[in-house]
Amino acid sequence: MASLKELKGRIASVKSTQKITKAKQMVAAAKLRKAQAAAEAARPYAQRLEGVVASLASKVVVSDTSPKLLAGTGRDDVQLLVVATGDKGLAGAFNANIVKAAVAKAHALIAAGKTVKFFLVGRKGRAVIQRNFPKLIVAQFDTSEVRVPGFTEAQAIAKELSDLYAAGKFDVATLFYSTFKSALAQIPTEQQIIPVAIPADAPASSGAAVEYEPDEESILADLLPRNVNIQLFKALLENQASEQGASMTAMDNATRNAGDLINKLTIQYNRSRQAAITTELVEIIAGAEAL
Repeated sequence: MASLKELKGRIASVKSTQKITKAKQMVAAAKLRKAQAAAEAARPYAQRLEGVVASLASKVVVSDTSPKLLAGTGRDDVQLLVVATGDKGLAGAFNANIVKAAVAKAHALIAAGKTVKFFLVGRKGRAVIQRNFPKLIVAQFDTSEVRVPGFTEAQAIAKELSDLYAAGKFDVATLFYSTFKSALAQIPTEQQIIPVAIPADAPASSGAAVEYEPDEESILADLLPRNVNIQLFKALLENQASEQGASMTAMDNATRNAGDLINKLTIQYNRSRQAAITTELVEIIAGAEAL
């Protein structure tokens, strides 16, 4: 059984930890409000732009002159998985869930005979993917030097992806990130960003005769790169909100667990102290009777 001094030290240690987790919970809660507002503000534009691009793409007859981001390479043999995670820990299963979804997709593609490559954004997803697929990582983008990854980082990532695509390094790029629902729920999301994914239910044409000036392909040549930038920017914002929500929940659970442990240790300390007092009293009484 632990001595009274050891129990007292453990109680003090857990109380110090509880103060830290409580402070981190409050910091995450403050950051969450701003991150959530930014993510929710970006969604309508990103979704609308994606819809406009899909609508225009469904009206274009793909040919050799079509933008490559629309036409694709004509193959899907080489799949690039863009895995966007955070740079900090203490966020529950936020990073693990994104990596888990990407690894499951990689195994499925490999089983189907496809070649898989990884483009890693953020630091926390690297260890697992490097351990499972050490030779399949073609690029890594570090976001740890910036306080909050934003549109500048999204543009830089999009440029690297575009350069790899232009060099023929992959046929299809799929983005993995976490969609923020609430502080308790963050949904790992998979989204094809290169080439543009045309929904199966997208209308081929509307009932009205619509003429575009310039033509659809010229518009898409400008919109498609912008769409890649925006979808990546949206993913970074969703990740920021998801990470803060997961961190707040994890620190709240840690604070509660620390409180429960403090209560258990306090009860154990009081029982040990009472036992020590009782033992001393018994010895005093026994000594008095012996006299």
